[in-house]
Amino acid sequence: MARFLDRLDLRLMGRKQWMTLAPLHYESDVAQRVITVPAEFITDLASTPRFPVTYLIAGDRAPGPAVVHDLLYMHPDWEDRHMADAILLEAMAVNQPELGFEAEAAPIRGLMWSAVRSFGWIPWRRHGKRAANLNPIWTATAWPEVQAV
Repeated sequence: MARFLDRLDLRLMGRKQWMTLAPLHYESDVAQRVITVPAEFITDLASTPRFPVTYLIAGDRAPGPAVVHDLLYMHPDWEDRHMADAILLEAMAVNQPELGFEAEAAPIRGLMWSAVRSFGWIPWRRHGKRAANLNPIWTATAWPEVQAV
């Protein structure tokens, strides 16, 4: 069963940038592995266009799944965009209120996944540059391994 193993602990670092204060572990059935988001990872969460209807529907949702998805989109060893998007869809369905994660309704999950599949190629194509801009500490040293289960 897909699940988060920790609470998400974030600090706002600036306009639309957040930093994880502790590692976040996500156990994915789709990927058959545990994905570890390291402490001090910088994310912009779910980047949602500021069009009024789009933002009302999907803005400020699914921060835990968005952090995992951002890691996969930036990690230099992760080469499967389709799998990263499938993990996002899976993680948005996880309901663990005791850890602060609430499943998004199926229509919201579908809408957010469709948007990522339609437009995610833009950040995917520049993931090296995006990673260097948001996470120079990891880009300059070594990215943590995406663990096997």
